[in-house]
Formats: sequence, structure tokens, C-alpha cells
Amino acid sequence: MTHPAAPEALVVMARDVFDRQFDERHLVRLRRSARVQEPVLCENLDDPAFASRLAGVEVLLTGWGAPRLDAARLDRMPRLRAMLHCAGSVRPQVSDEFWAAGIRATSAAEANAVPVAEFTLAAIIFAGKKAPFLAADPSSRGADEFPTSRFGELTNLGRTIGVVGFSRVGRRVVQLVQQLEGVTCLVADPFADPGAIVAAGGVPSSLAELLPRVDVLSLHAPALPSTRHLIGAPELAALRTHATVINTARGSLIEAAALERECASGRLNAILDVTDPEPLPADSRLRRLPNVMVTPHLAGSLGSELHRMTDAALDEMERYVAGEPFLDEVTADALRLSA
Repeated sequence: MTHPAAPEALVVMARDVFDRQFDERHLVRLRRSARVQEPVLCENLDDPAFASRLAGVEVLLTGWGAPRLDAARLDRMPRLRAMLHCAGSVRPQVSDEFWAAGIRATSAAEANAVPVAEFTLAAIIFAGKKAPFLAADPSSRGADEFPTSRFGELTNLGRTIGVVGFSRVGRRVVQLVQQLEGVTCLVADPFADPGAIVAAGGVPSSLAELLPRVDVLSLHAPALPSTRHLIGAPELAALRTHATVINTARGSLIEAAALERECASGRLNAILDVTDPEPLPADSRLRRLPNVMVTPHLAGSLGSELHRMTDAALDEMERYVAGEPFLDEVTADALRLSA
């Protein structure tokens, strides 16, 4: 039964995304808290067929493929009060006019952080054993080479992990690596509360102090003009020989040419789920180096993990209807420092 105070809602995202994120269970949840006409999905807010629907809509549930809510589109939605994003960053959807109109926004970025952090933990553990590099190296013969290899010592005991960016994902990674015995987790983030870092199990550090101490460098900063090539040639040169660079955040954080030089020399290893450009050209040297593992941006939510984000957005819908505070509200000020 639909809630008596139910707002009129509309789902706006690409068709293939909708099909993956909204199964019958999620559609039932949506209809319990909102008034939803058919079709539930709008793939194009500029479609004249949706003009009358847009005039009455109060809540949009958006996702990948949703357009930017600029002045012209907002003019067609005079009753819009909230955008509940069923994905991570809302940056592609919001505009100055959106914020000026006082419309509220939420994100499922916290839900999306779960699989990224899980993937990163797996990458850290594999980096300790140099597993992907030995698997890709035809010269690796087997146990007679252990416990060392040309990629560095094979161990996850007593490692020092460097986390750059105490973001949603970064915080989870700091917590997850605590299960490794003897681990020290250094965290560099000039905007983070040092107390929160310590509470998660990390040690606050500057980037300059962190780099020469770590066995693994894991990046979790947002892609902003100020973070472009945050890890460039000088930063890479400061890392220990055989350190592994892991990037599950944004490719632009690393100066790709500098990383390629360091990995080609054999001094550093890398596990890259994101690159710049993305995807890498087919002839990129990074694709051919045995000490570099490149995966196709798969750390984030995929398959059944997408339902976690849908549920997060529908949780926010239920809070909105009940007059309760949002759990993961996004503000214009917060967006300046996040993805």
C-alpha cells in the first residue's frame, strides 16, 4: 500500500541500468513509498511525452545515464524537491541552478564504497604475495624461487600500507587491512579528522612522510583539479623499490607516463582498476608489463551489488516520506571536496 503522504516520483537513468537495478522487489518498494505512474522509467527528460509528468514530479531517482539538471530541465519540474541518486557521484547531474533552487540530493556512494574497498583489500593481499605479477611472468618457475622474486619479497606480514584519501572507500580500506598481522596503515588526507583516522586504525601522515615508508600505496582521493597527477614522477621516485601502487579511485590521480617508466624499469609494481586515459590504448606498454595488472574498472558495484545501491536510494525515499533526515545527503559545499 502506498504511503498516504507519498510524493510523485520518477526514475531517470539509462534503460540498461534500470533493468539491472530495479527488479520486481525494488519496484514494489518504490510503489509503497511513492506515487509512480507508468512508465516508471524516463530515459530522456527532454522527451515531450513526459512534459505533464515532469510538472508534478517531486522526487527523481537518478542513476548512470541521467542528464544534468540544468535550468531548462528544472523549469519543467517546478515541484521537484529531491534527487535520490542510485549510484555514486552526483556531480554529472547537479548544476548551480539545482543548488540555487534548494533541491536536496542524496547519493548511494556509501553503498558503492563496499565492493571497491573489498576489491582493494584483495589487491593489497595479492600485491603482498606478488601473485598477479608472478602469474603473468613466463619466467616464474615455482616454489624454488620463493620466498623472494624479482618483483620483491612475498609476504603480507608486517607490511606498511599507505592510503591516500580518507574517503568513503579509504576509510573502509583502513579498517579492512587491520586484519593483516602486524600491519601499519599510514593515511594522508589534509582534510580528514586525525581522530577519525586513528579510530579506524590508521596513522595520520603527510604524503611526503608516507611515500618512502610504504610497501603498498593505495589511492582513494577524488578527481579534482587540485588532485590531478597527485602522484607524479617525484612521488613515485620517493617510493621504496618493489612497492606496489594500487589505484581504484580515478586514473587522473597518477601521472601515467611516470608510472609506466617506473614499472618498465622493474622498480615499482602496479594494480590499476582505473587509468588515464580509460580504457588504456590497446598498445599501451602498461598492458604488457608482467608487474602491472590492469582490470577494466570493475571494483565498483556490478551484478547483484547494484541492488545495494538501489536499496540505499529507496531507504532515503522512505526517510523523505517520513520526514526524517537523509542518511547520505550531498551538499554543494561537500561536493567541492569529494568525487
